[in-house]
This record gives sequence, C-alpha cells and structure tokens, in this order.
Amino acid sequence: MKKFLLGTSCVAMASVLPTVAASAQESTSADDGFAIEEVVVTGSRRAARSAADTPAPVDVISADQFANQGDGDMSNLLRTVVPSYNVNAQPISDAATLVRPANLRGLAPDQTLVLLNGKRRHRAAVISFLGGGLSDGAQGPDISVIPSIALKQVEVLRDGAAAQYGSDAIAGVMNFVLRDDAEGGSVEAKWGQTYEGDGDQRMFAANIGLPLGPDGFANFSAEWREADPTSRSVQRDDAQGLIDGGNNNVRQPYAQVWGTPEIRDDWKVFLNAGLNTSSGEAYLFGNYAERETEGGFFYRNPDTRSGVNVSGTQRLVGDMAPDDGITCPGGINFNEGEATTGTVADPLNVGDADEAAVLAQIFADPNCFVFNEMFPGGFTPQFGGQLNDAAIAMGYRGEMDNGLAYDVSMHVGRNQADFFIKNTVNPSLGSLTPTEFELGSYIQLEKNFNADLSYPIDVGFFSDLNVAAGFEWREEQFEARIGQTESWETGILAQPFELENADGDIVVGNQGFGVAANGFAGFSPNVAGEWDRTNIALYLDMEADVTEDLILGAALRWEDFSDFGSTTNFKVSGLYKITDALRLRGSISSGFRAPTVGQQQVVNISTVFEEVDGRLQLAQRGTIPPTNPVSADFGAKPLGPEKSNAFTLGLAADIGAASLTIDYFNIKLKDRITQSATINLSTEDRTRLVESGIGFAADLAAFRFFVNDFDTRTQGIDIVATIPLDLFENGSTNLSFAGNYTKTKVTDFNPATLDDLRIAQLETSLPRYRGNATFTHTDDKWRMLARVNYYGGHTEYHLGSFGLPIDAGGKITFDAEFGYNVMENVEVVIGAENLFDTYPDDNPHAGIAGAAYPVESPFGFNGGMYYVRARYSF
Repeated sequence: MKKFLLGTSCVAMASVLPTVAASAQESTSADDGFAIEEVVVTGSRRAARSAADTPAPVDVISADQFANQGDGDMSNLLRTVVPSYNVNAQPISDAATLVRPANLRGLAPDQTLVLLNGKRRHRAAVISFLGGGLSDGAQGPDISVIPSIALKQVEVLRDGAAAQYGSDAIAGVMNFVLRDDAEGGSVEAKWGQTYEGDGDQRMFAANIGLPLGPDGFANFSAEWREADPTSRSVQRDDAQGLIDGGNNNVRQPYAQVWGTPEIRDDWKVFLNAGLNTSSGEAYLFGNYAERETEGGFFYRNPDTRSGVNVSGTQRLVGDMAPDDGITCPGGINFNEGEATTGTVADPLNVGDADEAAVLAQIFADPNCFVFNEMFPGGFTPQFGGQLNDAAIAMGYRGEMDNGLAYDVSMHVGRNQADFFIKNTVNPSLGSLTPTEFELGSYIQLEKNFNADLSYPIDVGFFSDLNVAAGFEWREEQFEARIGQTESWETGILAQPFELENADGDIVVGNQGFGVAANGFAGFSPNVAGEWDRTNIALYLDMEADVTEDLILGAALRWEDFSDFGSTTNFKVSGLYKITDALRLRGSISSGFRAPTVGQQQVVNISTVFEEVDGRLQLAQRGTIPPTNPVSADFGAKPLGPEKSNAFTLGLAADIGAASLTIDYFNIKLKDRITQSATINLSTEDRTRLVESGIGFAADLAAFRFFVNDFDTRTQGIDIVATIPLDLFENGSTNLSFAGNYTKTKVTDFNPATLDDLRIAQLETSLPRYRGNATFTHTDDKWRMLARVNYYGGHTEYHLGSFGLPIDAGGKITFDAEFGYNVMENVEVVIGAENLFDTYPDDNPHAGIAGAAYPVESPFGFNGGMYYVRARYSF
C-alpha cells in the first residue's frame, strides 16, 4: 500500500502527530489501480490508516455536509449530521442563550474535548447557569465561532480519550480541521426564512488559498452573518387577565416572547498557514470572531412582581425622601418611631377603586414612588451580550534522520462576554433607576505549551511499535469584571435604617425593594475578580500491529493541577480482523474532567420560576462559590475532578461496496460536577451572605452552588452505514444512515444536594433515540440531497418545575436541497429544512409563561425554513 502526505494544515507527516490529526482522502490516479479510500489518524499517534481499521469509532464529516444545509450556526449543523449530538434553542436561559450548551452522547458540554487542527480549543467565558438540568453549570468551548467555509472536515471520536488528550475527553473528541488549500477559493451568499415569515438569516462567506513560499500555503476564511428573532408564543394568562381588566399598557401580542434570539454582526475570520523547510514544517493558525446576541426574559407582572411591585400581598411604595418628614401613602412612616407598611385593598386587582385612588395619590407626590408609574403594564427585560473570541497557535514539527518525530507548539485563546440588559430596573433606586445596564464581563484566557515525540521501534511485531511521549503545560484564567454601578448598587429603597419601635427597642429595616438590575444582577466589586490555575501533564502512548490481524494500543497520562492535585488515567484499545471484511474492536479506559476555575469562583443571580408557598412565581436565585461559608453549611466542599470508567465494543463490516459499523459504549461517571439542588434561604442566611460581600443576596429566595455529588452510567449504541447506489446512468449516488441510542441513569446521589427534578432531567430530558438517513446524487451539472431525521420522545419539565412535565412524542422531519451549475464555477441552490413544517407537541402549560411548544425540543420549535444560496468557486 502506498503512503500519501496528509494535508499540511495538521501534519507534515502522519507519524509526527502528537494529538488528533486530520483525516484525508488517499487520492490516487485511476492508472495506479487504487480505489479512493478514507484514511484517518484520529485517536491514534500512528501513521494514517483506513477508518475501518481504527480501534475506536471515528466519524469523518466532510465540509460539503456542513455547507449543504440551510442553517448557519455550527452547533445546528453538527446536530443534523451527528445523531448523538444534541443542542436546543435555549430561549430565556440567561448566559446559555449566548453560548448554547451542546451534549455529545448524553453527557455535559464540557465533557467533550474540542480541538482545532489537533490542538486543544479554549473554553467560552459563558457558564450555563440554566442548562435544562443536564448542562447546568457547564462551561464548554464556543464552536459557533467556527464558520463552515473554513473547514476541510470534522472528525468525531466517539470514545473516551482522556489518557491520550487530557481533561474533558470523557464523551469523546471533536476535531475541526481547517482548509489548507494553497490556491483557489470560493465566495458564497445565503438567505433563509422560516415558513412563518420570521427568523431571516443572511450570510456572506469567502475563502481563498494563497501560496506561501515555494512549498507552503496561507488559507484565509471569513464569514458575516445575521439572524432575526423568532416568536412561537401565546399570550400569558396573567397578562391577558390584565388586558381584559382594562390595562392597555401590557405588551401585545405577547407580554413574553419565546423564540430564538436576534444575532447581530456575527463576524468570523480564520487563518491557517504552513511553511515547509528543509527539516520540517512551521505552522500557524488562529481566529478572531465577534457577535451580539439579544433575547428576552420573563415578564414582570405589575401587580405580582416581588421586590419591584409587591411584597407578599402588599403594594411596595417607595419613599424617595425618607428624611423629609412626609409619609408616603402605603409606605413607611419614619416620624412616629415605628415602621408600618400600609396595605392597599386587594393589590392584585388593578380595577379596584380604592387602589386606583391610592395610586393616584402616590403619583401626585414626587417623593413617593411605585413602579406601576414607570411600567403600568409590567415589563419584560431584554438580555444579551457582545461576545469576542480570539486565538492563535503556532509550532514547528519535523522528523530527524533517526526517525524521531517531534512537534513543539504554543496556543493562546481568549473568550470574552460583555453582558447587558434592557427594559428593566434596579428596584432599590426607585424613580432614579436607569432602564438599561452594562452588567460586566466574564473573560476566559487559556495558554498551552506542548512538546511531543514519536518514534517507531522494531520489536518483532508485524509493524513497528510506535512509541509516543510528551509534555504539556497549561494555564487557565477566569475573570469577572465590574459592571455599571447602577446595575449592582443598593439604592435608598433597600438601604437599612434604624428606628425605635412601640416597645422602645431599636430595630433595623428597609423599604423592601430588590437590589441590582432585575433579571441579571451586575457584577459588583465584591464578586468581581481574577482567578487562575496551572497544570502539567506527561503521557506515554504505544500502538502496533502485533500480527497482520491484531492491532493493540495503550496510553497512560499523568496530570497535576495547582488547585486540587494529580490524576492518572489509562486506555487500552484493540482491533481484530475476523476476516478481511469483518473487524471486532473495543477499548477500556479511565478519564477525568477538571473543574473549571469559573465553576469554583463565580457568583451569579438569575430570575427563575420557583414554588413559593405552594404557588409558582418568579424569584431571584443565586449561584455562589462552594467555598462560601453559607454554602459550606449546606454541605459544599472545594471541587475535585470528575472521574470516569468506560468501555466500548464494536463491529465494522464491509458488505460489498457498503460499510457498516455498530459500536456499544458504556460510561460510568463518578463525582459529577453540577449545580446543587435549589436551597431556600432564611432571613439569617440572607444576612450572612450580604455580610460576606454578596450584596444582592438580600433579595434572594434561594441559591445553588457547584458540587461533586452524584454518579451516573451512560450507555448506548451508535450505528453508521454507507451504501453506494447505482440508480442513474451518470453521476454518483449514495445512501447513508446514522443512528444513536443513549440512556443515562443516576446511580448514586446525595438527597441533600440533588433532588428528584434534577435526576429526572438528567435521565429523560434528551431523546434516547436519534437517527437520520441521507440520500445524495451528484452529476456534472446538478446535485440533490434528501434527508429524513428522527427525534425520539423526551420529557421536559417546563420552567424547571417537577409539577409541569411535558411528555413530548417522537417526531420525523425532512430536509431537501437541489443545486444547479448555472455556469462554470457558479452554483445556485434552493433548499428547505423541516420541509413539511413539523412542530413539537403543543405545550399543555402554555398559558403560565407563554411558550407555545416545549422550549427544549431537540429539533427546535420554529417549524420549517427555506433558503437560497449562490456559490462561486475559482
């Protein structure tokens, strides 16, 4: 068998690769008599080999499979072609709306290692505080900054690989391989719209390859994209009740919008370059990306919003000048030695004549204030952020005369999220509050240095024993920057005061209004800061063809972290050729995921639905560090690593020209990191949190913290089949199938920190069955694609409530695309995703918060989308 040079975007020679490397097409001329065969080195540090002969299952997704879709978001594109990859729209999900968490093989987003050209990709700064149970608290990379036009292919290793590549590689590894053309390029424009007439997507992209010296390349890619918001909502019952009662200031048609957010000025620029020298190859690649995302939050009812409009059943009336000797109606009397909050008759009925009269009196006094004056119909905050992502990697690799291959590289990646919120208030500031706030920033900065060696040794096996070893140093830094002062400060309506009550005792009270920007508190000096940690790693990796029919491999990795100590992990894998057309493969491995610095230090506040006094209502819920004394009282401890034990067993078969792989996986995870169960706060707890520096805790109803406190077992089956067909006289025709079954079971947990809701979300929130079948035909002038997708049933606990289950049934959707070359190098494409406009099952609880469909639907809830695309290649 001949050897062929892989694309220089990843390697100069396959044996050099110390990490996941590129797949390539082993191209030969027809005169050579060799068939075109897909070869990969993913999951191995040996020379490239046939994908069917790898001990671990690897999916290789070509650039065309991404380009030939209507959507422009990389997560959605992956969801279509990888059945074990799940991502949903994440509407009204705090920071998770900006960087959507995705799940590979039923595990959390940060349990999948993401690589770019074989190098570890940095994390996003965003932590998913509201991740639908499964992704709560996850902090993974942001793959949406990668444009499809920049890709040569994507390789998905469906196997645990922490012993080979380090932290996070529990569910698998995704390697995004950049284009490495030294000439030619393409320009593309695309427009799409939902069948409902909203959600317009506009995209322009370009790629060009240029020579770099006599034997090098510089490949540039750029993409600009915008997406309009969508709405699949109904009017909330409470908002409709206000309208029916005569309140004409409620936002219509919907007080609260459930839909995909608006994306503005989504810019992505990538560079990939390589330069061959007399002794090896120098390489460099990197990116810059930015975008702005804006979505909605929950509606604040003007007669029930706690901390803004009411406290319990009492109308909150603010006295903006408490020292002037004048008492506000229904407010606090400072001049008679005791604090008394007046009760307005039936404050929940805006049509009540007594309340209307009192409100009129309050409106007439400039020092007396209720938020009904500012937002008579209530308000719905708009939350969003500007995201900025940049990275650069450079290195040098080569091979010495004695056969020792080396690769030395450095990588720096930075991701920043600047949060903002509009159409809301800091209640404690009363009439002086702004309605727009800059909330502060999260920044994730990572630095990596790698030195890797590989050497073949003749030990008498059928092939040389490939021995690879290496060293890695990594630094991870998380920073929270202070927000606009008004977004976090405690205003006069929440400041404590002392007074003498009727018994002559001195008591402390305040006017009862909430603190900080309502919906998402700005970052105060007490919660802002910069934290970091370092770790080093050593690994040894060996693999060989022991006989002509038997491949064995083993890897051992040791890592030491500055904050929690060391961990050692292993992997043993093998493949046995039963016949030339049938192969048995499998692996046994241990793995780990280190807690992120952000998970250990972050402080956050979210507005969520909570059951208070037997009634579901909006409440403030905080996330505080596990090292906070209040957290410690409820069992919190400093975080340690998650630990896994896994095995896979599979068959790979060639049936004529067709290929089939069936792989079983079983992953046991111990000490999983997640957010604890919701813990209701007492007045004493709130006081202690405020004294510890968390000022907004005075308004908290409950809190959570990150914890290592439960174990799971995730198992399933992946099936992949490719069948060439001979249906037409000209061109090539293929039918491919990919299916996945995944089931997660919580095997051990602490009832004090993990409740029934979280267990149910972990076990049932994703469909157990996913699959698709794709038919493609390509001719000289035209091509077509038809795809059928199946999404199994799942259970959504709507609004994070155990009492609002939605048992959503399985659904089938269809995609279609037709492309025609109108002239040489110019193709025009028309297509549709979800061709027959399939929606999820209706939401039986729609009236509570206004969502027409289950918001965690695995295929979205926007219905069908059609699109047109034009592409010019040169």
